[in-house]
Amino acid sequence: MRPRPRGASEHFWAGPLLAAILRVVNKLSAVIIAQNEEAKLSGALESVAFCDETVVVDSGSTDRTRELAEQAGARVIVNAPWPGFVRQRNFAVDAARHDWILALDADERIPPALREEIETLRSRGFAQAGYRIPRLAFYMGRWIRGTDWYPDPQTRLFDRRRGRWQGSLVHESVRIDGPPGRLCMAMTHLPYDDVSAHLRKIDSYTTLWARQSHAAGRSTGFADMTLAPVWAFVRNYFLRHGFLLGHAGLTISTLNAYYTFVKLAKLAELRREPKLPR
Repeated sequence: MRPRPRGASEHFWAGPLLAAILRVVNKLSAVIIAQNEEAKLSGALESVAFCDETVVVDSGSTDRTRELAEQAGARVIVNAPWPGFVRQRNFAVDAARHDWILALDADERIPPALREEIETLRSRGFAQAGYRIPRLAFYMGRWIRGTDWYPDPQTRLFDRRRGRWQGSLVHESVRIDGPPGRLCMAMTHLPYDDVSAHLRKIDSYTTLWARQSHAAGRSTGFADMTLAPVWAFVRNYFLRHGFLLGHAGLTISTLNAYYTFVKLAKLAELRREPKLPR
């Protein structure tokens, strides 16, 4: 038998030992905010079971959301009434026991391939303050690899000592110190059960966007309301390959254009002084 080179034993154990130490140091908390999400929450909880803990912050559910979360082993905290997206998300981040956060919503999932990528990264030691993760939506019976919906990278894995949720009424995001890393595997997203749910969300989000923009002093006019929706459709359907996605691509492209028009129309309405007929 060939003699083992001097120091080979130490090198043999150094790699696995270092990986184990880094895994302990980089404990990971999954945080989820939810309200009346009994239909989708279990899938999200199952997908983050590899994390060292799961925290669910509930904003006053009237269904079985809290019960299902507790049955899955999550730590459930009620923070109601609803304080807004940014405050609720940061409340959840602050409630976690560990500094490294994996944040997701009840309609999002961490598939096995993404879990493996995160675990590999964690075993080597996180080199960045945060990481952007692509997001792949399932809509109208198919995966949407196109339009503005994909790859839709989101900073969801981050060190809370170097990152916080920021934003106003809508379209909040995590801001970190320094450039983010980028993961290859995508989280999955189940955004809407049907077109009616999609339209309800558009109505809600366009109202929030208009209020936020009005408060910031933004204005709009005829040209914006005419051209911006057209550009939204062209960008989604042609430039970002919505035409390859059949009915789903046409629906998303059309509703993205509709979203653009409605948010501007609501902003224009807020900018006008109300004049009631005599």
